[in-house]
Amino acid sequence: MKLLLINPNISESVSELIRSEAQRSASAGTEIKVLTAPFGVAYIETRFEALIGAYAAAQLAAEHHAHYDAVVVAAFGDPGLTGLREALPVPVTGLTEAALASACLLGNRISIIAISQRIQAWYREVVQSYGLGSRLASIRALDRPLASIGQVQGEHAHALKALAERAVDEDGADVIVLAGAPLAGLARALKGQLPVPVVDGVSSAVRHAETLAALQPGTAQRGSFAPPPVKPNRGLPPAIARLLDRAS
Repeated sequence: MKLLLINPNISESVSELIRSEAQRSASAGTEIKVLTAPFGVAYIETRFEALIGAYAAAQLAAEHHAHYDAVVVAAFGDPGLTGLREALPVPVTGLTEAALASACLLGNRISIIAISQRIQAWYREVVQSYGLGSRLASIRALDRPLASIGQVQGEHAHALKALAERAVDEDGADVIVLAGAPLAGLARALKGQLPVPVVDGVSSAVRHAETLAALQPGTAQRGSFAPPPVKPNRGLPPAIARLLDRAS
């Protein structure tokens, strides 16, 4: 099995975190490929940045999906996921969707621990879009500058753990989701140190992608996730144009 993980931001250090956790989490024999956005921002924390990241992810997915059994949007917030699910002939999931799916199997009330205060409103909207707003106990986030996005875990591990403990003690969380690719692998490091289960987006997405590919459920030809209708287009990258023309 071959999985394609797309980092929709430009940080190679984050792609390395994604790659390391994905390889640790994958089943024996699963091949992992991580691609980094060719344009965009260092890390995504706003709706507009997510829009840019979604287009970068779409471009990479259009160019490379044919060689893989499933695609993962490897950023919390899942920029572009639902659009890619319409267009690609293979299963697509993302860090948020997969982490929430895992969390729902472990408890009722879910708290998300994030790296930025600004990110919270957008994350809340994403959770609500998945129909899980009523399961969300809280979103707690760091409130300090990030010197290096690839070093967030090392520089802020104690603060992130403290936020998770507060989510359990004060918000009633049954499960903690550590949000974002910069935190990939932190759940593994914190195993046994928190009083509730802790979920990682990258490991969840890899395992769910493997399951979806193995199930071979087929692709939508009707309904809201049917491929986009063929129509004139202009100025698009060739791979995206081929997807829209159903020539991929």
